Amino acid sequence: MILSFPLLDPEVAISNQPATTLLDLLMKGGVIMIPIVLLSLISIYIFIERLVYIRKLSSIDRGLIPSVVNELKNGKPGNAIIHARNNQASVGRILESGLEKIGKPADEVERNLETTTNLEITKMEQYTGYLGIIAGIAPMLGFIGTISGVIKIFYNISLADNISIGIISGGLYQKMICSGAGLIVGVLAYTAYHYLQMRIDRYTIKLQESLIQFLKAF
Repeated sequence: MILSFPLLDPEVAISNQPATTLLDLLMKGGVIMIPIVLLSLISIYIFIERLVYIRKLSSIDRGLIPSVVNELKNGKPGNAIIHARNNQASVGRILESGLEKIGKPADEVERNLETTTNLEITKMEQYTGYLGIIAGIAPMLGFIGTISGVIKIFYNISLADNISIGIISGGLYQKMICSGAGLIVGVLAYTAYHYLQMRIDRYTIKLQESLIQFLKAF
């Protein structure tokens, strides 16, 4: 008895293969995927760098303010400045700027504290604006990639004078990768931007509470 097996169509075999890898999908998105991938890498770098920087400078030692206040009450402003200078966080530099104005009117001390505080907050917010820009640009790049793909599909149909669902759906799904990738990068950059801003806002509130306690010593 002779058994015969039907030959498998190569096209069917290819279609039945497991899903392609993420890298293959990204490559199918076309040239427009290059700037989208670059924007994603830039946003990840900015987020990590700013997060480490903010964590380092936004720490407030609970014993710093009482130590500075006690030195001021004991008539030792020099020791108070040393306590503030030894603190590596931004609150140390802010307190130092106020302690340097000891003996001057209270308004001048407050202005100096406010100026230094604004400078420290500005340093924390540095480069975070790029995340907001990426959040707006990445989805638009993805949309441009999809539109260019659709134009190319219909141009090829006009040349071939043949409307095929396979041609349309095959080319369209590849170009929709651009829109999906752009939206993902945009959402991540948007989330990272507001997360960093939220941490800075929380630190600003804690800093104001500490400075009010410091100013009472005057």
